[in-house]
Amino acid sequence: MEIVVGKNDDLNEAVARKLTRPTVQAARTIQVWEPEHDVVALSNELATQVDSVNAGNMTRPEAMLLAQAHTLDELFNGLAKRSHAQTHMPNCEAYMRMALRAQNQCRMTLETLSNIKNPPVIFAKQANIASGHQQINIGVPATHTAENVNQPNGLLTELPHETLDSGRTSETIGVNSELAAMG
Repeated sequence: MEIVVGKNDDLNEAVARKLTRPTVQAARTIQVWEPEHDVVALSNELATQVDSVNAGNMTRPEAMLLAQAHTLDELFNGLAKRSHAQTHMPNCEAYMRMALRAQNQCRMTLETLSNIKNPPVIFAKQANIASGHQQINIGVPATHTAENVNQPNGLLTELPHETLDSGRTSETIGVNSELAAMG
């Protein structure tokens, strides 16, 4: 594997950068299962496919998901058949548990594919529409605020011919018989 080291770069840091790339990690994992494949060639092909997806081409990921769903469906059916053929309950249960896991994974894979093809509609609870620049900080305290100044309400000022509530309790007013509740 070729590792490019700049003048001011440390060799260990350059190696770490290269080995921690997702495409290199995936290529190394594939090589463990398929030892005859070259890691560099695998890594380069994976990088090409990543670039394609980043450009918006989802054909390969969609094909992958559908192929994986078929594989998981085959696993489910094969494990369910093996479960039925077992004579001991622990073996039957183990195969059935694995079969149902494969079935659930198949369902989730198809759900993911469906979400890629038909993204779910999201209803926003709040729409902030402005003509021009707008910044909305919901739940974030303001970085600077003006000092709160309590302004007196103009309605509470006392006029010369009126007095404000003295705080004393007054007698109740008699019942208006025309508006009384009917029983």
